[in-house]
Amino acid sequence: MRLIKRILVTLLVLLLVLVGASYLLPGKAEVSRSITINAPAEAIFPYVNSMQATEKWSPWLSRDPETKLSYSGPEVGVGNTLNWASDHPQVGTGSQEIVESVENSAVRTALDFGPMGTATASFTLQSEGAETLVTWGFESNLGLNPMSRWMGLMMDKWVGGDYERGLENLKSVVESAT
Repeated sequence: MRLIKRILVTLLVLLLVLVGASYLLPGKAEVSRSITINAPAEAIFPYVNSMQATEKWSPWLSRDPETKLSYSGPEVGVGNTLNWASDHPQVGTGSQEIVESVENSAVRTALDFGPMGTATASFTLQSEGAETLVTWGFESNLGLNPMSRWMGLMMDKWVGGDYERGLENLKSVVESAT
């Protein structure tokens, strides 16, 4: 009986340490990837300023071709919204709306993953002569949930590869169109 009590107390102390330590972890998860595309910003901007255009290069739609997509709002720019639904765990269900659009320069979107939380994504386009540096960023406020904070440490590993594939896809689409 004493052994069981010691084990339970040890587990409780360990749990409290893990919860307490979570508040020392970052309160935000951030992911960012960049690629240089051999095209001017004006040729790239239409592909990031329209949720419909992202179908051509999205790294997630190939995971589940049966993903249900619907759009609302204007076809480009602020208010353009994508809703998606998939049974595939790496695609899931959610929505993404363009909330800021600066022509040939930047696009910011609001992501809503339902019970999984919210985040923002951004694209910045920086002209470098005949080429453009495209940076795709992601940021999520992790709140005070200890589990979210521990999971935030893995966000770059989980999302970074998808961003790299997406940017490679975008590069291929844009460069083959120009």
